[in-house]
Amino acid sequence: MIERDLFPINYSCHFAEFREGEQFVQGHSMGMVISGIMELNDGQQKVQFKKGELYSARKNHLLKFVKYPPDQGEFKSLSIYFDDKMLRDFSLEYGYKAEEKKHTTAFIRLPKDTSIMAFMNSLMAYESLLNEDNAVELLKLKQKEALLVLLGYDPSLKNVLFDFSEPYKIDLGAFMEKNFHFNVSLERFSYLTGRSLSTFKRDFEKIFQLTPSRWLLQRRLKEAYYLIKEKKRMPSDVYLELGFEDLSHFSFTFKKQFGKSPSAFLV
Repeated sequence: MIERDLFPINYSCHFAEFREGEQFVQGHSMGMVISGIMELNDGQQKVQFKKGELYSARKNHLLKFVKYPPDQGEFKSLSIYFDDKMLRDFSLEYGYKAEEKKHTTAFIRLPKDTSIMAFMNSLMAYESLLNEDNAVELLKLKQKEALLVLLGYDPSLKNVLFDFSEPYKIDLGAFMEKNFHFNVSLERFSYLTGRSLSTFKRDFEKIFQLTPSRWLLQRRLKEAYYLIKEKKRMPSDVYLELGFEDLSHFSFTFKKQFGKSPSAFLV
């Protein structure tokens, strides 16, 4: 049996609220919500996508996903992934090339264009193929068809999809202040700021006078203190939002930093 993660087209189903693990988008994708709500959060805005709505996530961005099932129901979505190898092969086959570098947001809302909607709806019939060993080649053809549909709708997307350049060196301090709450590795942060890991650590300590790990912990705790004490947010809602993986560890480090448990500041 072929691993599900290898399929270029994926159907996601969840009966309970579900949050993705690592929050670094490695490749371009497009998706449609079949039932429930998909919430995307790039650190600046949270946008919810409901049944029948389309979205596209862009590579080399930080992005959080939350999937909410409907009452007494199941969250379902359909996603198509485009990795660099597939896009490079497509570029050679069809002659598409990026002609200019465009700044991209982490995600966009795709319009309910007739051709896009018709294509996405046609994929619903392929869900059963995900259990078949010979499905990959057929689904790869549908993956290519998806690109042709997208480029037919908006030819300028070639400047996003076929830009294979690495992230360039950017303002590290501003980037970290914007993205400290994402739970990703230092290697990811360094890559997105256009630096090697060693250069990232050296530049970081020059700016913040702390190691990245120590600064991230203190910055997240400071934000947690503000959200709980001033905004009266529940600790159980805050810890994941700020990049902590475990509520008990969050509570322990918070109390160590501020002398009281997070819930004590809600009084």
